[in-house]
Amino acid sequence: MKIRPLGDRILVQPILEKEVRKGGIIIPDSAKEKPIEGRVKAVGKGRMGEDGKPIKLEVKEGDKVLYSKYAGTEIKLDGEDYLLMREDDVLAVID
Repeated sequence: MKIRPLGDRILVQPILEKEVRKGGIIIPDSAKEKPIEGRVKAVGKGRMGEDGKPIKLEVKEGDKVLYSKYAGTEIKLDGEDYLLMREDDVLAVID
């Protein structure tokens, strides 16, 4: 299924933590924190400025980003988990 975010929205696939830590401790799902890092999979065309001209998004497909802990709306596409959020929810791009 293809999805194209509208306006200044982006589609992010969260990067999940590894289940086993260095010490061999396995952390159950209920104790894990929500991820705050992900990979941008799709972007909208941008938002309109007050002058009516489009303002392009700063993030692009393929960027690795940090986002707010409770940002976006969780969706499931083709069995994969994604977040649909506004660009404003992105805190930083990781180079």
